[in-house]
Amino acid sequence: MSSVLEIKDLNKNFGDFKALQDINLNVKEGEFVSVLGPSGCGKTTLLRVIAGFIEESSGSISIQKQPMKGISPENRPVNIVFQSLALFPMMNVFENVAFGLRRQGLKKDEISKKVLKMLKRVGLEGYEKKKINELSGGQKQRVAIARSLVMKPKILLLDEPLSALDRKLREYMKVELKDLQREVGTTFIYITHDQSEALVMSDRVAVMNKGKIEQLDTPVNLYTHPNTAFVAGFVGENNRFELANSDNNSITTKNGWKLNMPDLDFTPNVMFMRPEAFILEPTDDIKDINRFQATIKVVLFDGANTKMSVVVDSGDEILISLPQNAKFQNLKSGDRVDIGIAYNNIKCYKE
Repeated sequence: MSSVLEIKDLNKNFGDFKALQDINLNVKEGEFVSVLGPSGCGKTTLLRVIAGFIEESSGSISIQKQPMKGISPENRPVNIVFQSLALFPMMNVFENVAFGLRRQGLKKDEISKKVLKMLKRVGLEGYEKKKINELSGGQKQRVAIARSLVMKPKILLLDEPLSALDRKLREYMKVELKDLQREVGTTFIYITHDQSEALVMSDRVAVMNKGKIEQLDTPVNLYTHPNTAFVAGFVGENNRFELANSDNNSITTKNGWKLNMPDLDFTPNVMFMRPEAFILEPTDDIKDINRFQATIKVVLFDGANTKMSVVVDSGDEILISLPQNAKFQNLKSGDRVDIGIAYNNIKCYKE
């Protein structure tokens, strides 16, 4: 697939504050790319620079090989779905979706054909005369997306469009949005602070921190092989421990918990272990793992999983997540348990 968006060495400064630093991003046609990060990391600034609302301080942006320097927002082949949706409450569904087409001066019959086709595509066939205040949150979301997609943008920018929805509807809309993107084939660039949204929907995810992209990767690689301590700590649940010292065969936490780490070729000062990476009562035939005992502090039921907070002999506390299993149902606070974790599931970094 050819590139639809190329960002090279992009910087944006607001006075002395560096909002974007050396951003390089290449997005292919038809990709779903999420930009993920905490509040203030620069992700919305990046979206606004792509859209042309803010001018970059240095670097370049090209869409379909065409430089965007000096091109106003209305003349860029992009459209935006805002967090607030920005629907017109005085207009019905049809008029909202038709708004941009009317401004282009298209004929009435052509507008009607395009709008009705798009409403059918987003699952709102028959809703064209409905008022905006008669729609559910998810339906409003689809109207906003339809209004953008009917303009046939090369890139659709989405600025945290699901954040105002309740949790159940948000989970439903994640699947709906991904299915819609696959169907229409438009390139989506999705801004979010919600890692679940980014991991579920995206072909690739760019994790931002302090104005920089720390890692751009597939959701699977991002989760299983984080490149930096920030990515490891931000994406997914994790147990984080500061390290006192290490050598090429072991690491030791500040409380004195020592773990084997063969062939470590640098000196880390922090490690991460995912809750689901632990093995309860590991059998003797499992190789390349650390084995240790711990005391259960608390057992938590979490739907499909059993979560436990356990304390090792050094005093370090670990959160463990296990699939529901009958043999775990009788575990309680105060029980001693055998635990294991594979060497390759311990991620070490030099912060």
